[in-house]
Amino acid sequence: MSDFSKILVVFAHPDDAEFTSGGTVARWTDEGAEVHYVCVTDGSAGSNDPGMTRDRLAVIREAEQRAAAESLGVASVTFLGFTDGYLECSLDARRELAREVRRHRPDLLVGPDPSRLWTKGVYINHPDHKAAGELVLCAVMPDAPTRPQFPELLEEGFEPFEVPALWLAGSDADHYVDISATMDRKLAALACHASQIGGDSDVEERVRERARSYGERAGLEYAEAYRTFTF
Repeated sequence: MSDFSKILVVFAHPDDAEFTSGGTVARWTDEGAEVHYVCVTDGSAGSNDPGMTRDRLAVIREAEQRAAAESLGVASVTFLGFTDGYLECSLDARRELAREVRRHRPDLLVGPDPSRLWTKGVYINHPDHKAAGELVLCAVMPDAPTRPQFPELLEEGFEPFEVPALWLAGSDADHYVDISATMDRKLAALACHASQIGGDSDVEERVRERARSYGERAGLEYAEAYRTFTF
């Protein structure tokens, strides 16, 4: 599918990676690529249950995310721990993500499209998704490649790194990945997020329908969509 041997996937909340890229990740790991995850927030706002606390939910969602990643063959999951619902593209968040990009030195960086505001008529994008996308762009330029940027990272031994390729997940796409053979694995990984979709009987059909709509654009049964950059 690609020449990428190491891929770093960055996302705001537990389950975001599986919703946007689960089928693609399954393809990459099946083909021998090394895939790593960075989850930027703690996922602690993902419940309206009056009896649930942020601390309890964060523990639950981390376990769910690790299970989903394991099912897809992901090599590691790093949680940056920023508070769900309050994520900003701050200097602290930029530093934390730059550290992970310099640590992993991926052939490809994957993240959410920060320009996505809504899906017409049905969905308003979460501000954490937009902030996570901004963080990814900042990691590409200037945070990961610039030596004077965050000198404390140099002191920790993390040398600058220029990201060679970037994929932003979303509908403003110029590239479609065929996930027809990995759609069931995507759905199985999503099922690991029981705290989010356990009571939603329609989630599988919604996920299939979105993948079908992307697939139709590329003449495929199911697809995931990306805006791609090569530097």
